[in-house]
Amino acid sequence: MIEIDPTVDFACKMLLGDPTHSGLTVHFLNAVLRPNSPIVQVEHLNPMVPTQYDSDKLAILDILARDERGARYNIEVQRTRHGGLRERLTWYAATQLGEQIGKGDGYDLLEPSIGICILKGRLFPTSAEYHHQFRLRTQKGLELTDCLEIHTLELFKYQPPPDTMTVEEPLEQWMDFFCNARGSTAENLKRRLPSPIFEEAIGILEMIDQTPEQRRQYLARLKWELDQNTNLRFSRAEGWKQGKAEGMAEGKAEGKAEAKAENIQLLQRILGIPPLDLPSLMAMSLEELTILNAELAARLEHQKPRT
Repeated sequence: MIEIDPTVDFACKMLLGDPTHSGLTVHFLNAVLRPNSPIVQVEHLNPMVPTQYDSDKLAILDILARDERGARYNIEVQRTRHGGLRERLTWYAATQLGEQIGKGDGYDLLEPSIGICILKGRLFPTSAEYHHQFRLRTQKGLELTDCLEIHTLELFKYQPPPDTMTVEEPLEQWMDFFCNARGSTAENLKRRLPSPIFEEAIGILEMIDQTPEQRRQYLARLKWELDQNTNLRFSRAEGWKQGKAEGMAEGKAEGKAEAKAENIQLLQRILGIPPLDLPSLMAMSLEELTILNAELAARLEHQKPRT
């Protein structure tokens, strides 16, 4: 049984960010992009450095690569939905585009910058499609340029075929692998995914599980992710509690102010003073209402006949 989840960023980087397994990266990019001329080779721009995660638990495990034509790629995994993700993906792709230009360079030297985000959550809940491609085009489809491109793969929306069937389409194979590798046996996974490239991918997951240092790093990364999610949920819960408490306090203060305002109107009527309207009174602070209420009560006390 395979116990390693390929959507944990450490495992994903071992799969797609290791120069010794660049064939996996090439196959994945061709499956997602379906280019007219298939990508032949890639250069990894931030290859796996096994020791970096001990000293930097917050290291971003994106996969940066460049193909033989110069196009740049940023591949990342998001297991939880973060605010501003769409904007962040755009910023990453745009930054990767801008980094190509140096002093004195011309814009004609720009090569495409392509971002690919593998998501476990929903990013586009109104769409049933699991793969979306974004380019700079008009609403009628006229393309401005191909230099900026973003792909999203929402794993949650993938509907796997029955266990008895094989998956033939390359992108569906990767979707099936990311969704179902953990918990499957290597034999069943190889039967479902007949492309030889997945034998290599399965071997990497087994290697992570069987290599103590890699498994420790995988578990450490998974623990860090769980801690981050727990802290986020705690912060949201605390924010809700604080907001509720503040709302209740504001409600009590408003209730006191309204009661004092109504009492002021009553005292004014008794004293023969034209009463102020409620909105005018409610515009006053609680302290001002308290002082006015005390003054009117003192006047009324002064006017009472003494026995």
